[in-house]
Amino acid sequence: MTNPAPDERMLPVNGIDICAQAFGDPAAPPILLIGGAEASMDWWEDELCTRLASAGRYVIRYDSRDTGRSTTFPVGAPPYTGPDMVADAVGVLDALGLRSAHVVGMSGGGMVAQTLAVHHPARVATLTLISTSPGGDGLPSMSPELARRFQEPGPGPDWADRESVIAYFIDGERGFAGTIPVDEPRIRRIAGRAFDRSPNLAAAANHWMVGGGEPVRPRLGEITAPTLVMHGTEDPLFPYGHGEALAREIPDAKLVPLPGVGHQMPPPEVWDIVIPALVDHTA
Repeated sequence: MTNPAPDERMLPVNGIDICAQAFGDPAAPPILLIGGAEASMDWWEDELCTRLASAGRYVIRYDSRDTGRSTTFPVGAPPYTGPDMVADAVGVLDALGLRSAHVVGMSGGGMVAQTLAVHHPARVATLTLISTSPGGDGLPSMSPELARRFQEPGPGPDWADRESVIAYFIDGERGFAGTIPVDEPRIRRIAGRAFDRSPNLAAAANHWMVGGGEPVRPRLGEITAPTLVMHGTEDPLFPYGHGEALAREIPDAKLVPLPGVGHQMPPPEVWDIVIPALVDHTA
């Protein structure tokens, strides 16, 4: 494992350590980036963070518990719940001395962000939801191809072998991608960095076992933070109707389609949509 970057900080949060990193001027409006299930902060790419910081934002990304350099737990036995992960986001703000932030959540991180906006409205200046879902009934099902992947999972990687792990992430990206071709060198770079930074990369699978907390969907109408929903038009896990439902059920939310994007961190091909939309929304 590589040594921590000089600007990475270990924050004491809720009895564990959360690794966070910030870009830009601490006096600028803060943006808190919350990654999806299994995703360390590496998936919020340096260039994306740097471009947001160059636009006058203080950009914070962090390793959720069980990812990256943050505290990890035994694989298959996470001693925490979904509300604990919401409390972690609040704890990161507390540890950095921030009363509120512009909160951006991707996929499972978007579900954390929705809950944060409902239960801690004073901490959320604006809300941005990327490739996520309100959950519940009446929403489009995942694609048959992705359903088959879940029903017939192949063997997992050798978590101790860097190349095996990188191949696993590349294959996963292909399964979740839309019609924009997967940039294999880019995913190789991100996955390799995640491997190098993570003493216990396999622990990230614990995220799929975490439950608890009340469904947030019945309370989406209570969200007062100005809300931006960005959703891939080719998302095979949460088809575009999930984004439409969020935009419909959160008061005055704005929906921005990401053409050709699947269920994935927005690739550079759509950054010219994503970055100006985020900068405008957080102005």
